[in-house]
Amino acid sequence: MIILERGYTQPRKYEEYAYVLDFNERGRSFTVRGREGIIVTAIGEDRLTMLEILGVPDSTFEVGERIYIGKEGRTKVQSVLGKLEYKKISDNAKSELAGVVNKIVTSNEKRFIEYINNAQPLTPRIHALELIPGIGKTYMKQMLDERDKKLFASYDDLQSRVGLKEPIKHIAKRILEEITGETRMNLFVKR
Repeated sequence: MIILERGYTQPRKYEEYAYVLDFNERGRSFTVRGREGIIVTAIGEDRLTMLEILGVPDSTFEVGERIYIGKEGRTKVQSVLGKLEYKKISDNAKSELAGVVNKIVTSNEKRFIEYINNAQPLTPRIHALELIPGIGKTYMKQMLDERDKKLFASYDDLQSRVGLKEPIKHIAKRILEEITGETRMNLFVKR
């Protein structure tokens, strides 16, 4: 819980959905000692953190599958065991990560376009948009000029008005850099 002034509390935010990266039907947990069963490695859809999940016995999972992990009404998930560091996930999960992140960026277009529409300077010299691979000073200036005229409505709108090819690819690359720890500051992945 996050305590706010005057005793009000704000509930912690939890993931509602995650995407399966890998699973082991007879696995052992890295995060909770002694837990065994169907151990699923997944990435949260909202906070983009690596998660270890315990599946319900006899459930089946597919790599890339979007699963419900929210508090109420789970069908395939017994519990979310905890967060995983990138270096602790299997080679299989690492090899699936780029494709799954691409899928998340593609299916959450509204959220990422909203980020681009609202991104602000981080310091007097660096704008948040510049931290996305493929966006340098030139694209950033074009994006800011265009967004001042009219907010971007979609990836296609962004691409046609600014000329930035494959915005999904650039955003996904930034997310991967944040997950693997190659960045000092995170724009998309919550710690």
